[in-house]
Amino acid sequence: MNVTATPSAADAVIEVRGLVTRFGDAVVHDNLDMSVHKGEVFALVGSSGSGKSTLLREIILLQRPVSGSIRVLGQEVVGLSDDEALPLRRRWGVMFERGALFSSLTVAENVGMVLEEHTDLGPRLIDEVAAVKIALTGLPADAGPKYPSELSGGMRKRASLARALALDPELLFLDEPTAGLDPLSASGIDDLVRSLREGLGLTIMMVTHDLDLLWQAADRVAVLGRGRIAQADTMTELSRSEDPLVSQYFHGPRGRAALEQAWKRK
Repeated sequence: MNVTATPSAADAVIEVRGLVTRFGDAVVHDNLDMSVHKGEVFALVGSSGSGKSTLLREIILLQRPVSGSIRVLGQEVVGLSDDEALPLRRRWGVMFERGALFSSLTVAENVGMVLEEHTDLGPRLIDEVAAVKIALTGLPADAGPKYPSELSGGMRKRASLARALALDPELLFLDEPTAGLDPLSASGIDDLVRSLREGLGLTIMMVTHDLDLLWQAADRVAVLGRGRIAQADTMTELSRSEDPLVSQYFHGPRGRAALEQAWKRK
């Protein structure tokens, strides 16, 4: 796990303040506060139904909260129209849980489509940039001409990540990046997350339930429950927490096994 210097408020890339989200009578977020700081790998965890994915969707402008403030890269995003949000969206990349790749396009075409829509690059340069992004995620060169259906689950994740990196984002969102992967493929994603942060200087926010990924890649982890962030800290500190909501997440059999593996790697 990487350890960063203590961040300051001025370093905040994402600031969520007083967020309220409701679906009918069900309260999902209740005056929630959260910050993600420049250059860190920040993970959001919580039990099923705690509102993790909803919070991510609100941050990336796919859903609107009832009230509260969400500032991303210094700009308030709540209430932005699609046209107003477009310049901001070009500054971040998103890897969705199911990849969201277009099945009728090859991997290279999926990456290139983003460049065609948002840049003035010509076809040859688009192909070259797409090849670089594909290689950056650890995919072999022959993955570019293949269709998503021809790839393994781990390769589809990497292809989706290549597309998310197409516009050289400052901020990267990962939604369950290791979901559905075998242990070996998941371990490869752990390494990739670390290398992207270190090599590209990205700020990364991810939603995950993968305890191994948390130990190996996250600088800080926020535990969401009861509509708020119960605690946000390093995995070492969270593993010592006496908060019942936090401890039940990290002190079960899977949590203890992940902790043992983390210490073996040190």
